[in-house]
Amino acid sequence: MDAALPPLTASTLYLVATPIGNLEDITLRALRVLRECDVVAAEDTRRSGQLLKHFGISKPLLSYFQFNEARRSEEIIERLRRGEKIALVTDAGSPGISDPGERVVKAAIAAGFRVEAVVGACALVSALTASGLPTEEFHFVGFLPHKSGQRRNQLEALKTVPGTLVFYESPYRIEKLLGELNEIYPERDVVLARELTKKFEEFLRGKAAELLAIAQKRSLKGEFVVLVAGAS
Repeated sequence: MDAALPPLTASTLYLVATPIGNLEDITLRALRVLRECDVVAAEDTRRSGQLLKHFGISKPLLSYFQFNEARRSEEIIERLRRGEKIALVTDAGSPGISDPGERVVKAAIAAGFRVEAVVGACALVSALTASGLPTEEFHFVGFLPHKSGQRRNQLEALKTVPGTLVFYESPYRIEKLLGELNEIYPERDVVLARELTKKFEEFLRGKAAELLAIAQKRSLKGEFVVLVAGAS
């Protein structure tokens, strides 16, 4: 089957989506790009190295993350100038969605190189489509600021947004966020999606106060996607 597929294009940056939990999240196209590229630029080379090893792929790994992204972007552009085919991956999901990658993409486009998305798993889409909340319009926020005042200001500013609100949150701050949602959006439906595509995937639905009570009784682990019904 692979023999009938066109080869990768030289001087192209491939944005390869990787599993968000279940290793079966990977696509056949993603595996082919990872096998045929010249180098894999990874947010965490150890984690990405384990993923490649699982699928029997051996490739040079180039580390890039939030604090070296500017310097690595220059190196990636130079590699593209040499005609290399570069696969860009993050720890989980689609590069550039609340993960490093946006700066690299902008630099590649500005330099005139081709950027191609190799689609696949994305926690945002997985949670939204299974949430039961409206999907025709949504507003993706990602991670809220750590400081309480900034978080509250942003949540207040979003009160008039008509679409479903989507946030990412860690297990260490989920109770705090639910408490804030209970104060600012007490009457709205809220959905917590955790451990997406993993063995213990779970969706919790209700008002913020109801979900806060659950979180205070149980130890809710894993990364969260939090969805809030939009303004009516």
